[in-house]
Amino acid sequence: MRLSRTSRSLLGVVTGIILAVIYLPLLVVFINSFSTSQSLVWPPPGFTLEWWNKAFHNQGALAAIATSVQVAVIATAIALILGTLISIALQRYRFFGRDAVSLLVILPIALPGIVTGIALNNAFRTILDLRLGIMTVVVAHATFCIVTVFNNVIARLRRMGTSLEEASADLGAGIWTTFRLITFPQLRSALFAGGLLAFALSFDEIIVTTFTAGSGVTTLPIWILDNLFRPNQAPVVNVIAVVLVAVSIIPIYIAQRIAGAEQLQK
Repeated sequence: MRLSRTSRSLLGVVTGIILAVIYLPLLVVFINSFSTSQSLVWPPPGFTLEWWNKAFHNQGALAAIATSVQVAVIATAIALILGTLISIALQRYRFFGRDAVSLLVILPIALPGIVTGIALNNAFRTILDLRLGIMTVVVAHATFCIVTVFNNVIARLRRMGTSLEEASADLGAGIWTTFRLITFPQLRSALFAGGLLAFALSFDEIIVTTFTAGSGVTTLPIWILDNLFRPNQAPVVNVIAVVLVAVSIIPIYIAQRIAGAEQLQK
């Protein structure tokens, strides 16, 4: 389909406006992280690296980063294991209720975060009688991280087919040997991309975390929210927000490059 010059120009203008609305606020945060002002003002009266130095020596921020990394790593590991097993079961086997299970696996990422948070909070506190802490946050994050791994792995399984696995079984290899030597090498890049996306999703999640963390756990997004309006903390929060954006973008960029490289190879 070919567009007229007017249509292309209009499409370019609309695209530019949308991108500006999305990314100009991020640019403002980045610039304000170097501002000499102790509050959120625009334009900045001057520029300094003082807030970056304070941010990297702020014990509360460093502890929050460590907590977010810990939660994201564990949640991603759980998602990689369960997401892979579920995708193999749903793609390679036929059983009663298969479509319903597939819907239930994907549903957590489609539900509003506040609904998921309230549901998990009630389940942990009233049904399971658990004390809210870092492990309840990990379980909560794993529920939606599984979806990203599941989507990546099941898409790869659909493209792979079963001929190599069937040939391996015909030659006498067991299920584990076939998975280790045939299935897993073909899934490796999909698992890596899904794991990166799951890590990024967990690292900057705040709504579900707020309902499942309790009072003793402070992840980086919660720390930012708690300190945003405190006196003299705004510049430090801007610095931490820039770090959070970078940590979120890098895994997504790598996952996109992996997917693009695979498309080129085909």
